[in-house]
Amino acid sequence: MTTKPIAAPLAADATSGWRIHGYQIAWGLALCFYFLEYASRSAPAVMIEHLATAFGTTAIGVSAILGTYYYTYSTTSLIAGAALDRVGAKKAVPVGIFILAIGCLLFAIPTAGAGYAGRLLQGAGSAFAFTGAVYLASHGFSARWLATAIGVTQCLGMLGGSAGQFVVGPWLEHGVGWQSIWHWLGIASLVVGVLLFVITPSETRTQTAGSGWASVLRPYSIVFRNPQSYLCGVVAGLLFVPTTIGDMTWGVAFFQRDRMFNFHDAVVTGSLVPLGWVIGCPLLGWLADFVGRRKPVLIGGAVAMLFSAAAITFTSNQSAAEIGCLIFGIASGAAMIPYTIVKEVNPDEVKGSATGGINFLTFGVTALIGPIFADLLGKGFATTQDHVAHFRSSGIFWMTCIAFAILLSMFLRETGHARKSAVAV
Repeated sequence: MTTKPIAAPLAADATSGWRIHGYQIAWGLALCFYFLEYASRSAPAVMIEHLATAFGTTAIGVSAILGTYYYTYSTTSLIAGAALDRVGAKKAVPVGIFILAIGCLLFAIPTAGAGYAGRLLQGAGSAFAFTGAVYLASHGFSARWLATAIGVTQCLGMLGGSAGQFVVGPWLEHGVGWQSIWHWLGIASLVVGVLLFVITPSETRTQTAGSGWASVLRPYSIVFRNPQSYLCGVVAGLLFVPTTIGDMTWGVAFFQRDRMFNFHDAVVTGSLVPLGWVIGCPLLGWLADFVGRRKPVLIGGAVAMLFSAAAITFTSNQSAAEIGCLIFGIASGAAMIPYTIVKEVNPDEVKGSATGGINFLTFGVTALIGPIFADLLGKGFATTQDHVAHFRSSGIFWMTCIAFAILLSMFLRETGHARKSAVAV
């Protein structure tokens, strides 16, 4: 009589334990997805001349092709969040990485049309990487370890961004074809996608009367009716864009042409920014939790970005540029703090949609500013006679973005636990 009541919980515990381990393994594979996503995002920065020749265009034309990534990334971020809530990670995340794989393989075709199509697909598929990894981490880890898991997720992504320059650049120097790199990225993405589909636990979704499109859009209507959501997205976007466009798209070319670094030194210098993110994202996140306030750490990190950008812009020494890029990358970890704030200024039931919403706004800012920078300063390579002034103008452009982010940050609501404790007292 007593064996059945005991055996049932044991079986349930075993099943539950297996599912948790399955989510943890799937999260590890999602880290690989995020690594590959950032590698594919940053790799073109070291092959702009190769791409210009292959696509029969100029550096500005290549920039336009690369920038389309952010159009689909920003819009698909909304779809990714909704898809995870409706069908679960097993169906949504592998689809995202398969789209990324197709985009990488298409991008290897040396025509401008294939370049545009490949980059659009890369952006659409990549939108599932971070959102999917956070979703899997929330199912595989307790609340005590969730923040650490998300910090590790961002570290792996930025490590991929650094590898997209620091590893790919030397490969090109040693004769590896640029098309081969995209073939490898595509094949690796396919392999990870298959493993994700096989290993990720299935989830049952109960269809209710409110499970139509209205229920999908309602959380976003809550997020986008909150002015603080827009402030978080714009601040994060203005802090992201100096790295995503300034460094990961144009950095190597500016160091090589305006600062007269050789290709190897330009690649090493540019790759230090995403490498700094690997340190800065968990460090500044931990600091914001430790002091119990978000805004001082956010504004302090942005101020450090401003000073390090000034050092890169107004010094001519290569060592100073390298140190400045590393510090700039570490301080850029502040751009992740609005991702925490947006969750805390919105109701608990829409936190997933809040992540999709801020991704949409953040990379919408990137998609808007990228072409402006390319038109104002990117095309100056062909006409400028004063490369020092050209380099400084680009630095001042990014410093203006950071300064505007600092100004807007002052209007954000403080959500840290120290303020909540003070209010409660």
